[in-house]
Amino acid sequence: MIVGVAEMTRDVRVAIDMNREEEILLNAGDADTLLLDGVIEGKLADAVRMVEVEAPRHLLESGHDFGDCDLHIGDDGKGFVILPRDFMRLLCFRMSDWTRPVYEAITESDALYGRQSSKWKGVCGSASRPVCAVVRRSEGLVLEFYSSRSGLATVAQATYLPYPIVDRDGGIDVAEGCYRAAVYRAASLALASVGDQNWQTMLEISKSLMT
Repeated sequence: MIVGVAEMTRDVRVAIDMNREEEILLNAGDADTLLLDGVIEGKLADAVRMVEVEAPRHLLESGHDFGDCDLHIGDDGKGFVILPRDFMRLLCFRMSDWTRPVYEAITESDALYGRQSSKWKGVCGSASRPVCAVVRRSEGLVLEFYSSRSGLATVAQATYLPYPIVDRDGGIDVAEGCYRAAVYRAASLALASVGDQNWQTMLEISKSLMT
């Protein structure tokens, strides 16, 4: 859902029990209040990013499609797709001949990644138990997949979460199920910036809202 920055900022101020006082000060043009609002606004995108990276899948929304991505696939069924520049987290990827999709991607630091280069088909991923890895190559950030039955397979499903940004209309895209956690995470980041030790309490609340 798209939430206005002003609305989310106000919700953050409510979360840190400052809303009523700050609203009065803001109407009077208080410089400290304007400064606080600026700090909060500067933390919103970071807060949403942190929460949506950590959140369980059931709290996330459907995401953005990248099914029209540039597909590279070999005769052995192994291949990769070039990811969008704003790619943050994989939600779902499935090739046309797979029996099930992949919801979580590994990285090159994962022990499982090295097995994907094995010449033994029983060791690396397959159409019945596929594996995806997000890695950086000369082409950019890519999603490697292991493996399809042949080089004729196509992308059937491909969705991801982009990095959150404040758009031209002053809105930010936040998964509805993650909104309260993101508000408290922004409160934590803002309080930490101004040296308030309550940032830890806000962080704990944010994490608890994702369980």
